[in-house]
Amino acid sequence: MYLTSDKKKEFFAKHGKGESDTGTAEGQIALFSFRIAHLTEHLKKNRKDYSTQRALISLVGKRRRLLDYLKDRDIERYRAIIKELNLRK
Repeated sequence: MYLTSDKKKEFFAKHGKGESDTGTAEGQIALFSFRIAHLTEHLKKNRKDYSTQRALISLVGKRRRLLDYLKDRDIERYRAIIKELNLRK
């Protein structure tokens, strides 16, 4: 599997407050970005996999909502995560 529990802990330790704190917006955005990149590569090879395409669109929406939330609450944290993950905007 491409996303193990150790990999998740690594994301939350690096982008969140700690390994066990999975609720921070930054950690969730980083995890969603990793999953989006993985699904995008999968769809490049399998164009007609519509269920994966739908899951990808859903993940992009979730990440967008979290980014909007973070932008409204704390603009500095928003700018930091955008710069750190090299996301557009």
